Amino acid sequence: MSGTLPFDRITFRPLALVFAFLAGSVLPAQSRELVVMPGGYEPGAVVVSTRQRQLYFVQGDGTAIRYRVAVGKPGKQWFGTRVIDGKHIRPAWSPPAEVRRDRPGLPDVIPGGAPNNPMGAAALTIAPGEYAIHGTSASMRASIGSFASYGCIRMLDEDILDLMPRVRVGARIHVIP
Repeated sequence: MSGTLPFDRITFRPLALVFAFLAGSVLPAQSRELVVMPGGYEPGAVVVSTRQRQLYFVQGDGTAIRYRVAVGKPGKQWFGTRVIDGKHIRPAWSPPAEVRRDRPGLPDVIPGGAPNNPMGAAALTIAPGEYAIHGTSASMRASIGSFASYGCIRMLDEDILDLMPRVRVGARIHVIP
């Protein structure tokens, strides 16, 4: 399987409006798209292309839902296959040791729902390790589409709320360059 994902876009506007309604917000243009998914990934898997800064939820019909994401900064990225091991709404956040070294003034725990909580509205935790696919605080929304995190996959809150019910605990996540 190569590191590139040659997707073809499928018209998705009516479905995007339904997702916007269900997520309780209006979607920015091109926030999510239904795309043709090349073979090789199992239905229900999550595929993250770090280079493209895109996350793909693989459906069983040859398509995937594509979301824009922020990914790890250079030197903070990871690649490989892991497993989704939890679903959390408004999770509290404890800065990992690496983040605490860079930002020693952070509190030990930022409560779920707090405006400065970088986990946002929800999180899908990834095992093994301290990584997650998560929403974002209002101050970090502009980071979507960039290399910005310490290895987590950052999404708009409305997108993580759309993705969360689709992904089952135990699903694989494939992070590729």
